[in-house]
Amino acid sequence: MGFARTCSVALVGVEGVVVEVQAGLEPGIAAFTLVGLPDKSLAESRDRVRAAVVNSGAAWPQKKLTVGLSPASIPKAGSGFDLAVACAVLAAAELIDPREIADLVMIGELGLDGRVRPVRGVLPAVLAAADAGYRQVVVAEQTAAEASLVPDVSVLGVRSLRQLIAVLTDAPVPEEDPPEEGRPDPMLAGLSLAGTGIGAGVFCGAGGGGHVPDMAEVAGQHLARRALEIAAAGGHHLYLKGPPGAGKTMLAERLPGLLPPLTPQEALEVTAVHSVAGVLPPGKPLVNTPPYCAPHHSATMASLVGGGTGLPRPGAVSLAHRGLLFLDFSDHPLRVRVTR
Repeated sequence: MGFARTCSVALVGVEGVVVEVQAGLEPGIAAFTLVGLPDKSLAESRDRVRAAVVNSGAAWPQKKLTVGLSPASIPKAGSGFDLAVACAVLAAAELIDPREIADLVMIGELGLDGRVRPVRGVLPAVLAAADAGYRQVVVAEQTAAEASLVPDVSVLGVRSLRQLIAVLTDAPVPEEDPPEEGRPDPMLAGLSLAGTGIGAGVFCGAGGGGHVPDMAEVAGQHLARRALEIAAAGGHHLYLKGPPGAGKTMLAERLPGLLPPLTPQEALEVTAVHSVAGVLPPGKPLVNTPPYCAPHHSATMASLVGGGTGLPRPGAVSLAHRGLLFLDFSDHPLRVRVTR
């Protein structure tokens, strides 16, 4: 009987739990059984992994295969276990040395052609692995910079399962086409969306490029400007009331410019939340400026407070952590909440 194990991470909110991925081969009718409380997307990894392994040039073992995710009492969701499952199966079939993957943490989704795709929540997952004592992680190349934010952890970014097999077997690493840019499994697209469901009617910015509204652009409004400065300095909530056109929204949009940059610890906290939501700005793995979230008046309760089945997703309140939650409803006076 062939046996091998490696590790991945299950997310519970914005916290990670290291999961041991075990693969066992035994004589019998060829079958693939996945146990350990997988959700629907994880249960479908059986077909994704099999196709990815075959299309990567490796032989799929024609034996009874059982893959267990331990601890079995924790629900597992998402496709981020694909890479660990594939390597555990190959090691159980002795196509990879089981010792090479025993101390690795692998996080990534596999395409049917063997490409490794990014997933949400890489930063909190790597933080959990580091807290558990693991010092080597394998992720998709697109999220390698995000994973590298965790100190004292060696990160390997790969484009395909074929590349990872070559690294683990000391074979020449094949060239692969550069991966496509973009967010992994985005919950929000950084736009004000109309409709229903999680993410509807929410605008959230986190350290992106472009023009940042500045208080220096405001003429007059000395009393209101003083109120904003006090709110920013003390982390107070702010209530603005006045007729339409008085400048309430204009002033609130410039409040983030008065806040100081995030400390390294605060930046990791904010980045972890935005990583789980899948809204990290492309090419900017670390959010080091206070986020600014402005729900539209049609935003649903789920988009404000978060939620969902399987892996709960952060809402506007969570996405504004260490920054500003801007509530501007037509039927009510404007409220700005500094969430630092």
